[in-house]
Amino acid sequence: MHCVYSRLLRSTMLLSAILYCSGAAQAERYRVFVGTYTGGDSISKGVYSCEFDAETGKLSEPVLAAELINPSFLAIHPSGKYLYAVNEVSEGPGRGNGAVTALTINADGTLTKINHQASEGGAPCHCNVDSTGTNLLIANYGGGNVAVYPISEDGSLKSVSCNIQHEGTSVDKSRQEAPHAHSINVSSDNKFAYAADLGLDKIMIYKLDAEAHTLTPAIPPATLVTPGGGPRHFSIHPSGKFAYTNNEMTMVVTGFSRNPEDGSLKAIQEISTIPAGFDGRKSTAECLVHPSGKFLYVSNRGHETITAFTIDQETGLLTYVENEPTGGKEPRNFFIDPSGKWLLAENQNSDTVYVFSIDQETGALKPTGDFVSVGRPVCIRMVTL
Repeated sequence: MHCVYSRLLRSTMLLSAILYCSGAAQAERYRVFVGTYTGGDSISKGVYSCEFDAETGKLSEPVLAAELINPSFLAIHPSGKYLYAVNEVSEGPGRGNGAVTALTINADGTLTKINHQASEGGAPCHCNVDSTGTNLLIANYGGGNVAVYPISEDGSLKSVSCNIQHEGTSVDKSRQEAPHAHSINVSSDNKFAYAADLGLDKIMIYKLDAEAHTLTPAIPPATLVTPGGGPRHFSIHPSGKFAYTNNEMTMVVTGFSRNPEDGSLKAIQEISTIPAGFDGRKSTAECLVHPSGKFLYVSNRGHETITAFTIDQETGLLTYVENEPTGGKEPRNFFIDPSGKWLLAENQNSDTVYVFSIDQETGALKPTGDFVSVGRPVCIRMVTL
């Protein structure tokens, strides 16, 4: 009986390994969507798509997936069936003409518009779908507010269900004269949402009720960064115990310890993203924790690099690794593929997306030499093919 059991166990383990390897092989190819700025001297017409081979690190030539106005930031539905794009427009009276658009992802990589809703604030610049796939959350930079939209079963967006206006100012009167909500991120347990507000020097903390499609201020409702920093984006460590924000105006990362029970944050570190003595333009863009939780990356506009840090898994503290040039000008959002082997970096002002390999031990980036051309790229998202 013992021998029979042993053989059965070995067979089961072998079958599981085969299925795992087969699944991993199937997940080696991804559809990549690129959000862009259109208009002016941009050659872009909307959202572009291409294929990415995670075995070789190669990108195919991008093609227009959907013609849209300023689809700067994108979010993918958990089902992989739908894509959401903010239309970053701030012109117009009152709340501005910004919008958010829902689209179906077709098998050939094209996108079909489902519907759109007004963003309820000027210059919508960031969006995320919660893990239940029933809520789209957006941040409006110009409006200084965050909003929630219920998502229907067909992927369409219902009218706004929650709209919260931030209030206040901070020390830089040219950039922080009013609230400027710059991002909105949801915790992995779907209980909290974090909005980095550049104008207030605060990370606003909200309780998310996915069923009611609402946000309510947590206790405490916010955490301050050093005045004049201008927090822009925000990334939570896979453990849920730490989080990080890139301060756009000072090129400093603030690290936080995080309480998963109440969502609260406590600053534990500030560290520069650039070497001492740099006197050029200072402006960070993206902040992203590696899927393994071992590294943090931040893009630097002006310095034209991505900074790599290691993360101490016990304390959450960062240690500088390197600044890697992105191969172009004005690096914006970047994306790490699910395997954690590759980083795709966008250069907005040189119309390129470059591929970098990631050293799994040190976190250092190495350019592969592979790149594609896309007009004014801003945001990258992936779905499995």
